[in-house]
Amino acid sequence: MKRTRSTMALLTMLLGLATVQAQKKTVSAVADKVLDITTSHGTGRLALYVSKNWNQPQPAVTRALIVCHGKNRNANDYFASGNKAVATAYAEANTIVIAPQFLEQPDIAAHQLPTDILRWAHEQWEGGADATAPSPISSFAAFDAILMRLSNRKLFPHLKIVVVAGHSGGGQVVQRYAVTSHGEDALTQEGVKVRYVVANPSSYVYFTAERPQPDGSFGSYKGHCIGYNRWKYGIEDPPAYIGSTPFTDLEKTYAQRDVIYLLGDQDTDPNHPALDKTCMAEAEGAYRLQRGTFYYHYMLQRHPKDLAHRAWVVPGVDHDGDRMFNAPCGMTALFDIGRCATPLP
Repeated sequence: MKRTRSTMALLTMLLGLATVQAQKKTVSAVADKVLDITTSHGTGRLALYVSKNWNQPQPAVTRALIVCHGKNRNANDYFASGNKAVATAYAEANTIVIAPQFLEQPDIAAHQLPTDILRWAHEQWEGGADATAPSPISSFAAFDAILMRLSNRKLFPHLKIVVVAGHSGGGQVVQRYAVTSHGEDALTQEGVKVRYVVANPSSYVYFTAERPQPDGSFGSYKGHCIGYNRWKYGIEDPPAYIGSTPFTDLEKTYAQRDVIYLLGDQDTDPNHPALDKTCMAEAEGAYRLQRGTFYYHYMLQRHPKDLAHRAWVVPGVDHDGDRMFNAPCGMTALFDIGRCATPLP
């Protein structure tokens, strides 16, 4: 018994050290632009990359691509990937690329950033949590502020569509934002379409306590994971950003939004180092392709006649955001070029 307790204590200590080390990892580059954000909870500045000067009119811009980084917060890499996709689509003249960066406290200290730069607790931005400083501003409110800037017809008089895309951890935040978004209305009122492209996330938010069953159906969860239905995996204890809106209303709106799930057909490693291995995520499936397949079928089952979502399999690609977005299906999702020939069965 003593050996067992000692082993458990050692494992707990090692896990704690690993968590601390993960939180100490800092970004190699900080975005060179900032966006001032003011909400009822205070003010702060969001770090981000922008491919054009959006402080002056951009009459040639008809499409905006917002691309969100994953857990490593490497917005510079995703900004480069987004611009690469724009070049592949020959859309440089009419597309603005925006890459927000959800920094964490170690990033602020390592790069000696000003105190007014927004930062979040470790990976909490993926679920819309409030920033830890300088004001409790949700990562979802940060997206709202970007959409509000794009809705300004004096700056973007001919904008037609905004695509909000994310891969991996970025796919997680985009999927949850598509469920909860307050910012889309400002664009739709100006006649601008909004699309959400969710690529290879580790998990999705479910609207009920049902989860995938061994036979592929959906039923009551039968595991032993206490938090499986808590946000960001379920609807219990949601972030303050959601407010008092019932989830039944959020789901109805979400089902009608233009959402495209991109799933790499090789993203099937149940032990991938960046895969969410918590019991909450594993209740959704064993690996990303399976989790995405289950979730799309879950939404189809709940909305058999009116679901506006599409799910496409990207052949030959594993967990690689650059390859996902620059593949033919990625081009279709981001730029409406051609068609994706591999819809999810």
